[in-house]
Amino acid sequence: MRAFMLLITGLALAAAASAQEQDFSKVEVKATRVAGNVYLLEGAGGNIAASVGEDGIVLVDDEFAPLAPKIAAALKSLGITDKPVRYVINTHYHFDHTGGNAPFAGEGSTVIAHDNVRTRMASGGTAGNGGSVHMQTQPAEKAALPVITFDHDVSVHLNGEDIRALHFPAGHTDGDAVIYFPRANVVHMGDDYVRYGFPFIDVDAGGSAEGMIRACEAVIEKMPPDVKIIPGHGALSTVAEMREYVAMLKATSAAVSKALKAGQTLEQMKAAKLLAPWSKYSGDFITTDAFLETLYNAMTKSGHTPFVRHN
Repeated sequence: MRAFMLLITGLALAAAASAQEQDFSKVEVKATRVAGNVYLLEGAGGNIAASVGEDGIVLVDDEFAPLAPKIAAALKSLGITDKPVRYVINTHYHFDHTGGNAPFAGEGSTVIAHDNVRTRMASGGTAGNGGSVHMQTQPAEKAALPVITFDHDVSVHLNGEDIRALHFPAGHTDGDAVIYFPRANVVHMGDDYVRYGFPFIDVDAGGSAEGMIRACEAVIEKMPPDVKIIPGHGALSTVAEMREYVAMLKATSAAVSKALKAGQTLEQMKAAKLLAPWSKYSGDFITTDAFLETLYNAMTKSGHTPFVRHN
């Protein structure tokens, strides 16, 4: 529930495009060692991963601008290095994951992200599920924009880690990156995997459940079975828990795909309570009906209806 409420805070701020209006004075940033020299930082917004060592610090995502001093203080309190944050890698463009870009860049950090992250941050626009969930995002200031971008993957070699940012298209957004720390055996999934229930899929920014499934399944298939998983929001996770998440995405997608092939409208699917069997995933923000809209809009927008069969 805490992770869910932090997500709501983040999206509300993005919609208002004014983090300064939110009171961050009581937010505490907690740092927890995950494995090796990789730490999880939790404050408000998306989860942060940090590689901390003698070469400096690499952050994956950076929450909100007003929290940058608290994030820096939490890193310093670890007592591992007095070196600065050298790199920030964004998993996607949403404000609750990139809000700290400008202050960290101002202190000398280099921001790295997929090409589409820079494009969407620079232009602003509409984020949403193509239906009832939507918000306007304002163009980011120049200092917040990634200065190194990639179209497939990129590696950062620091602190004995070959940190790999891997692009998986059309999942949470069209600019998602999964970040893998092979030596520590830790992966940060961004918002392709979250633990607050039905996920927010930014259909307006090229997202789809199909892409989320591909990203999660690629991690499950290619990475060690005991890899430690940092979700975009929520507590540390395991491969087994992510399999359950994938199973939910596949089953709900299959139900909507089957109804579409039968000629049902979105209104008919809602009336029939098509996703009622998965109602335990419903939340105050992404309700069962909102997720039904998400799947329907993503499928009709893409022009095909995948996942008729369960795998």
